[in-house]
Amino acid sequence: MNVGRHRGKQWQQIYQVFCIIFFFINSIYGQLQYSVLEEMKRGSVIGNVAKDLGLNVDELAKRKFQLISKAKIKYFNIDLETGDLFVSDRIDRETLCEIKPNCFINLEAVIENPLNFYTITIEIQDVNDNAPIFSKKHFDLEISELTLPGARFALGNAQDPDLGTNAIQSYTLSGNENFGLGEKITPDGRKYPEIILEKSLDREKQSFYELILTALDGGNPQKSSTAKIKIIVEDFNDNLPKFNRDAYYIRLHENAAIGSLVIQLNATDEDEGSNAEITYSFSHISDNARKLFTIDSINGDIKVLGNLDYETSDAYEMTVEAKDGGGHVTHCKVSIQVIDVNDNAPDITITSLSASLPEDSPLGTVIALLNVHDLDSGVNSEVTCHISDTLAFQLIPSSSSYYKLVTAANMDRERNPSYNVTIQCMDNGSPPLSTNKTFQLNISDVNDNAPVFEKMNYILYIGENNQPGTSIHKVHATDLDCDENGKVSYSILSSNVEEIPVSSYISINSISGVIYAQRSFDYEQLREFQFQVMAKDSGSPPLSSNVTVRICIIDKNDNAPKILYPSPDTEGSPLFEFIPHSAEKGYLVTKVIAVDADSGHNAWLSYHLLQVPDPTLFTIGQYTGEIKIGRDIQDTETMRQKIVVLVKDNGVPSLSCTISVNFVMAENFQQVVPEIKRQPNVSNTSSNITFYLVVSIALISILFIVTVLITIVLKCRKSNNTTMYGAYNRNVYPQFTLGCPSEISDTSLPFPFSYDVCVTLDSKQNEIAYLKPVQNVPTDNLIDTEDSTALDASSNSDMNSSNIAQYLWPVTIFSAGRNEARICNWECGKRSRTKCR
Repeated sequence: MNVGRHRGKQWQQIYQVFCIIFFFINSIYGQLQYSVLEEMKRGSVIGNVAKDLGLNVDELAKRKFQLISKAKIKYFNIDLETGDLFVSDRIDRETLCEIKPNCFINLEAVIENPLNFYTITIEIQDVNDNAPIFSKKHFDLEISELTLPGARFALGNAQDPDLGTNAIQSYTLSGNENFGLGEKITPDGRKYPEIILEKSLDREKQSFYELILTALDGGNPQKSSTAKIKIIVEDFNDNLPKFNRDAYYIRLHENAAIGSLVIQLNATDEDEGSNAEITYSFSHISDNARKLFTIDSINGDIKVLGNLDYETSDAYEMTVEAKDGGGHVTHCKVSIQVIDVNDNAPDITITSLSASLPEDSPLGTVIALLNVHDLDSGVNSEVTCHISDTLAFQLIPSSSSYYKLVTAANMDRERNPSYNVTIQCMDNGSPPLSTNKTFQLNISDVNDNAPVFEKMNYILYIGENNQPGTSIHKVHATDLDCDENGKVSYSILSSNVEEIPVSSYISINSISGVIYAQRSFDYEQLREFQFQVMAKDSGSPPLSSNVTVRICIIDKNDNAPKILYPSPDTEGSPLFEFIPHSAEKGYLVTKVIAVDADSGHNAWLSYHLLQVPDPTLFTIGQYTGEIKIGRDIQDTETMRQKIVVLVKDNGVPSLSCTISVNFVMAENFQQVVPEIKRQPNVSNTSSNITFYLVVSIALISILFIVTVLITIVLKCRKSNNTTMYGAYNRNVYPQFTLGCPSEISDTSLPFPFSYDVCVTLDSKQNEIAYLKPVQNVPTDNLIDTEDSTALDASSNSDMNSSNIAQYLWPVTIFSAGRNEARICNWECGKRSRTKCR
């Protein structure tokens, strides 16, 4: 016994060496083959896959090495730390392969980076773990006493799921002088025990016999099974039932309906009576087949009892027994081959899937690895896969059952933040079956979008005299990116406004984009300025964009009108305007000139008589300030007249100022001197007043002559430009304004233009004064007052900023002591007027 075991171990070692050499050759071509005994303990190591494939053990986990099995039970697994392939569940060869002589389990191994596939085939070797089993525990035979010695009576054979030497090797029969044991070998190699009558029977001596039939296998240790045989001696029955064939081979579709006929067996017996009555039964059938098939004991019909499944088992084998009324039996084999139909849809397994994909991923980036398997066979298992979104993704087959899902277009998270990818796999069966697999792929953001402002540029308005810290406006920029890439901060780019940093004028909240005034603005000093605001995101690297912001200061009525003429400084020594008694109604006495530092409506001035002795004697132009005689002067009129003129602007609330104007009415200038002497502020310290008066009159006469000559020369020069001026009425008072767009004002009442009038200065000043023309005045903002005369169309087209100034002519004033003579000259359009007072 020990010698036999020693030899067995030697053969086992030789076999293992042969397997190792065979596996090494297969590993070169991407295949491994191992051999393992069934019923091995869990955790038993079969081989080292990493070593056999030439892989580094440390790379197994990093490269996501995994085993994929098509079986429902995972019998094997791999230790990623050592690379060992070990048994993970109980293996029963008979359950896996039933009667097949060779039993294999196919595994697929997948490793990534780079992607490789390996096939691992494991052969399951048989061990003697099953004892022989008889289909019946009791066999009943009826043998006629007339049976001659040498007659053979077939018995049901025992079944052993094991293979080779572990299968049934022999049968033994308990000792008896009348019966011996023989064997019948079928064409397929099966052994059936037979009872051989060795000695004639005599029913009168012994009517029945009980024997023990033992089936033995060749395993180590040897296993056996027994069955009792009861032999009844009967009267003569010399014919056995006969089947048409010893074996029947049937092809049956797996979708065969329950109750459908598989085959109708027919056995015949040449005897008569009860000896010819045949009954049918299964003498040997597996438990799985017994649940699926049934036989009619009378007519021999085999029918489908349960649902067939090709994927569970593709073949069934059974032995049918025909027994006549005399107890004679015969057997036949029925082999059923199950034909596959397309009843399984493809199965899609995602073995590797990226959680998210950066939007700047290059074309061809692998997103997922798919395994597609169809349990059917042949054409029914051939699968074709398609993807729903063929523009953004592409499905590339990498092997017979694996597909790679890769990008086929550039990703843009702002356009498509996620994709619902649907993969449809369809087999080639008839009719075809398909399976859909849908999963969501999220696109992760990268900083590829700069902030964008709501407007191309901003024009903001703020009233002057504002409080420092006042919020002006909120600029806003949007960034299509998300999280930190879309978080926008604001800042002001450094620049100067009139050599002063812009940061001293305004500031901005870096988070909200609100712009604040840093100081109080004065429209009269600064009307507008501009700067640039930068919006920058928090990405890496950050992206930014700029926008131009223009701030316009809105004028407020914070300046009262200022009177230029008559000069307010002369109120201590009042001026007198000379009015001859011959003056008629409408006679222009003088003109009040005032300006307002504000603009627009706030600078639109109007003139009113506040205090006047006789309201009918004087009138004043509301918008011109011209004081005229309202009626003819009577001889009884008071020689001295004093009026108070009120000048107010059009602001809300309105601001105003006043000026007192003194008039002296006389027939000639000599009558004025005594009136002037009666002024309260005339100095009485001079004792030679008559001498000074004569000198003054002489000087005034000389200056008058010089003034007349200058006036003639100027008039000659102006006559050449008469056509240029056009019919520009002297009551027209052009105005202009410089400011921001019309959101502030409609420019109908802009900043007042300088008036072309005769100016009388303080009599205490003995120098010549000139009203200088305003240069570079824009002509498109000139407007007329209510009582002005419309300009000629042809002259309007010729006017520009250079010739507007020609309407402002110098005014020459002569003053000698307290007695004042004034000669004025002005030009208004084509008209010239010279008036001496």
